[in-house]
Amino acid sequence: MIASPRVGRIVLHLCAVILIAAPCCAAQQNSTDSSEPDSPASVFPHSQTSRFWISGQFNTILQGHPGFDAKYSGTNSLRDHRELEDSRVMTLYTGVQLSNTTEAFFDLESAGGHGISDALGLAGFTNLDVVRSPDLGTVPYVARLMFRQVIPLSAETAEAQRTPLSLLTRLPVRRLEVRFGKFSIPDFFDINEVGSDSHLQFMNWTIDNNGAYDYSADTRGYTVGGMLEYDDRNWALRFAETMMPVVANGPHLQWSLRKARAENIEFELHPSIFKQRASAVRVLSFINHADMGDYDTAIALFRAGITPTPDIIATRQPGTVKYGFGLNLEQELTADARAFARTGWNEGQHESFAYTEVDETVQVGGDVRGRPWRRRMDRAGVAFVSNGISRPHQQYLALGGLGFLLGDGALTYGRETILETYYTAHIWRGIFTAADLQYIANPGYNRDRGPVIVPTVRLHVDF
Repeated sequence: MIASPRVGRIVLHLCAVILIAAPCCAAQQNSTDSSEPDSPASVFPHSQTSRFWISGQFNTILQGHPGFDAKYSGTNSLRDHRELEDSRVMTLYTGVQLSNTTEAFFDLESAGGHGISDALGLAGFTNLDVVRSPDLGTVPYVARLMFRQVIPLSAETAEAQRTPLSLLTRLPVRRLEVRFGKFSIPDFFDINEVGSDSHLQFMNWTIDNNGAYDYSADTRGYTVGGMLEYDDRNWALRFAETMMPVVANGPHLQWSLRKARAENIEFELHPSIFKQRASAVRVLSFINHADMGDYDTAIALFRAGITPTPDIIATRQPGTVKYGFGLNLEQELTADARAFARTGWNEGQHESFAYTEVDETVQVGGDVRGRPWRRRMDRAGVAFVSNGISRPHQQYLALGGLGFLLGDGALTYGRETILETYYTAHIWRGIFTAADLQYIANPGYNRDRGPVIVPTVRLHVDF
């Protein structure tokens, strides 16, 4: 399912050429043609009436960085010499509408390639497609096996857009939805129309998601559990109970909810702030229960001479609780421009376990559609994110401790700040290519290393 790395790099180099030439050579898109959908097209058309759904996507990224200044490096450092890596993800989506209120989904996925430095050394890593354990290989795996039941609470219905995760074309205005099975938490939580799609928008982990949201997931980003959602005209409330990994960043989930689990709750509101301009406010909270370690305890054991370096693994205790909060905002500014922001915080005393090593974050950004320059399916975006960690987390890394992503052997603390900008060009039907640039100050929260510039080209195909 996945091409060889050499072929992948050749394809991506061709994408870079196409991206440069696209505004000049591609057919002009009529900016006044309201019949063309705003959502991305597909290479093959998909039925809006069939009970069955089949589609797919292919995403490949070529990313690297030049050498940069570093006073020292450790086991989990971003490498300070020049790197160039490519990643590839292919997903096959299938679904069936069992009745007017019931659906089932089965998705297969394959991920290959590597991230720069094998996804180590950055809290805000530069490529969301990268698997944090590259040794997992490219063998296809089940990404989603999920059932959805809609319980109508009103006779009135509204039109709904069909997607690979939602086949019903009309939904009750007031309803309960029950989902259970295998899925990814960001499929439904912390969604942002401007900054959630790493295949057509931004690529950084802490821009497409709230970095402080240590959401339950295995190494590939999936979990098993159930979700209950209530939807009304202008608001929604959703709750999920899901499984945590056995160990931090681990490939296996803990199937006993008595030993480990996660509660996720999000309130979503769509207020009318500006006339005829869409707005969204989402407030999130999570509570994780798992066999997690404590930074202060790891430091105390080291200072007592019990461990040669601070070792978070040596402090893990069953039933440890980690919790946090998030705020997610988006606002349509004009017919073509949108803005978004996120902020997040978690208690930072216990180890980062499932997503990334961020204890608090703030981000702002926006995008613009290319209709003013007659490229209505193109988009350009820019975002800024500033990530931080708690004082115990800082001390742990400064004394030589290792997290599952970070560990330079020492630390002169500074906030990890990232500026990312992209331009996505529509080539034909469901084919898109993009250029992206990320500037990272204090990689891994270390003022003794960096800054780093990471240029990227991307090819995305929906079919």
